[in-house]
Formats: sequence, structure tokens, C-alpha cells
Amino acid sequence: MSIIVVQEVRAKKNSFMTENTVENVIATGVVHEVPEDLQEALSSTPTVLDAWNDLTPLARNEWICWVISVKKPTTRQNHIKRARAELIEGKRRPCCWPGCSHRQKNRRSSPVNKLK
Repeated sequence: MSIIVVQEVRAKKNSFMTENTVENVIATGVVHEVPEDLQEALSSTPTVLDAWNDLTPLARNEWICWVISVKKPTTRQNHIKRARAELIEGKRRPCCWPGCSHRQKNRRSSPVNKLK
């Protein structure tokens, strides 16, 4: 099985047949690309992939940033497992997350900048 990562998926259908091979389409976020370890988790079942591709690009971006922003590899794996489980439950965004700091709108100004 091969995985195709696309910038945005407009159709709800996430897989198609081409010469007897199934290709999974994984949509990306606004700022971030989907890392390989998250791609593997998303393509593990059609339910997870459908839930992922049904998200808005901004929501996908939040999940990606939430996964990649941690420091420890074990925490990252926990975030990937949790993302997979929560997508199956129908959650649209990570809980208790202030938002992606890489998007211009959500950039938090530092206390130093506020004093100037």
C-alpha cells in the first residue's frame, strides 16, 4: 500500500483503486506537513483516515503541531496514539492545546515584547 500526502482533499472518499493498488490520501495542515510516524498511524485504519481527511486544514495543522512540538520521543508516540484514539472518538482538535504557535495569528508575544 502506498501513501499519498496532499495539501487538501476536497472529496470525502480517501482511497481509490489504480491498477490493483490502494493508495491512501492523507491531507496536510496549513503550515505543517504530516510527519511519517503520524502518516503511519493515520493510515492504519480507514476510520482514522476518514476522520483525518474530514477535518479542516486548520484542525489538521493543530493535530500535527501538537504531535511535533514535544521534546521526548516517548511523549510524541503518546501524542500520536492519543490523536488516533481521539480522531476515532470524533474529536476535531487536541484538547487543552493553546494552538499552533507557527501560524502567524496564534503567535504568542513574549513578555519582553510586551514591555517595549
